[in-house]
Amino acid sequence: MPKIIIASGPVIVEDGKVILNQHGDTEFWKFCGGRVNDGESLIEAARRRAKEEIGVELEILDETPLITYSTKETSEGTADVILVHYLAKRVGEVKPGADIRATEWLPLEDLPENLAPNIVPALKHFGFIK
Repeated sequence: MPKIIIASGPVIVEDGKVILNQHGDTEFWKFCGGRVNDGESLIEAARRRAKEEIGVELEILDETPLITYSTKETSEGTADVILVHYLAKRVGEVKPGADIRATEWLPLEDLPENLAPNIVPALKHFGFIK
């Protein structure tokens, strides 16, 4: 039986830089965010994960998210992955969580090669890059 993973998180850009982090089992730079818990809305999940991963509250700037689809191989077989991104503003100072290896404000005009596949499409969707 196929598994479905729904994850939610914010896209936060300030002064021409996007905040990304590294965590989990890859070296990819990623938006903060993660799986939606049972009984939790997509926005609640984005807020929770921002607090857990980078220590900030969120002001959601647009409640209409970008939703993307991909697949991922897991120990249980192929999973459908639905990623939900909200344009948001951080409230508070960034304080990375214990499971975050690195957090950086990366310049939009000089993004690294090792970005998660959803980064550039989300930045394009919200009008930050062409």
